[in-house]
Amino acid sequence: IKWMSSLEAKFEGAEDKKPTAEKLERLRREKINRFRNQHRINIQGTDLPDPIATFDQLQKEYKVHPKIMENIQAAGFHVPTPIQMQAIPVMMHGRELLASAPTGSGKTLAFCIPLLTHLKQPRNKGFRALIISPTRELASQTHRELVKLAEGTGFRIHMIHKAAEAAKKFGPKSSKKF
Repeated sequence: IKWMSSLEAKFEGAEDKKPTAEKLERLRREKINRFRNQHRINIQGTDLPDPIATFDQLQKEYKVHPKIMENIQAAGFHVPTPIQMQAIPVMMHGRELLASAPTGSGKTLAFCIPLLTHLKQPRNKGFRALIISPTRELASQTHRELVKLAEGTGFRIHMIHKAAEAAKKFGPKSSKKF
């Protein structure tokens, strides 16, 4: 039998809780690191958000527009790729990102989802986001994916590859305005 005052019992109880909280945090970090290693996700930086394992987490944790979530499912994307697992949460937290992944790994979707989510809703204020692509082929792919992703949300997605066509499409003052 151990005899102690009620004051000593309070201090002893507080000391027991602190190591368990630290231990839980350490176990959580280990679990996240195992997840990243399993999916071959290499990441550098400080105070990084945890990766997502499913697209459903986007709606729960980041309040992604339900129509965008519907469009993701309709396009046949059920499980995020490794680049999407980590890049989407990083961008949703407003952090800068430099990512490298093989062709066909889902980089386009990885930056389009946060882009549309940050814009929240369509507004009639001209161009609100600009994606610059090094080739027309990549610009066409990005345009096609954004159109599918934004379907039913009211966003207008345009691809401009010639100034003369832009003047016809958006009016002669478009080059001065934007």
